[in-house]
Amino acid sequence: MPSIAVNGASIYYERRGSGPSLLFISGATGDAGHFERVADLLADEFTLVSYDRRGNSRSPAPAGWESTSTDQQADDAAALLAGLGLAPAAVFGNSYGAIIALDLLIRHREAVRGAILHEPPLISVLQKPEQPQAAVAAVVEQGMQAGGPPAAVERFIRFAAGSANWENLDPGLRERMSGNGETLFGVEMGKFEPYRPDDATLAAITAPVQVLVSEESAPFFAEAAEWLAARLGVQAERTPGTHTPQLDHPRELVSTIRPFLRELNAAATAG
Repeated sequence: MPSIAVNGASIYYERRGSGPSLLFISGATGDAGHFERVADLLADEFTLVSYDRRGNSRSPAPAGWESTSTDQQADDAAALLAGLGLAPAAVFGNSYGAIIALDLLIRHREAVRGAILHEPPLISVLQKPEQPQAAVAAVVEQGMQAGGPPAAVERFIRFAAGSANWENLDPGLRERMSGNGETLFGVEMGKFEPYRPDDATLAAITAPVQVLVSEESAPFFAEAAEWLAARLGVQAERTPGTHTPQLDHPRELVSTIRPFLRELNAAATAG
């Protein structure tokens, strides 16, 4: 399995295609396989890299690793791009991955040509953050009581992305995701949601950004995406599917992001 030493961790990654580089950053359960279909569709035009975030699937937890942060995860992504010689790259982040990608834009400008941010769960910007927090807590608790972390992963994914997405997962990917429950609930959950750059920091981002929200997602995802888009000076764009369109509507997602990626490449070539 291809892996690279990054920021004190061993990170598993997958690379395919050729052309300008694009890094995928996954959300909960942190597995590179979330993006397999989308990466295959874009490999005709781009160099695609996806990876298992530290402590997830094939990227083992470093010794003594008991907590994480947005900064740490963004540092991992920047070091991965540098180690593979692919910086600066376009970045696509979904859910937690979108928060990590946003931090890359702010703290690692040299690593990023532009970013696509799909439904970052910026809970602190919501008018009523207690509602989604309570809903998630109830789902996780029910799962834990039913069967520990693996059952809680299943309940959480069904809640966030729909039961059909869980049931249609590749069996190997589903098994790896189920095995990441201890990292998700014991290390990650609650670490990313409070992330909230101030307005001046967001306004200072100069790299192009596309903010996406899915048509079938819970309303609080749209509220957070629209809050962020307004501060970045862009319009949040709608795409078919659920919170994980890379799983249920990969072709439509590619149709939405390919023009943006081509514009990034054209700007870099002209520059």
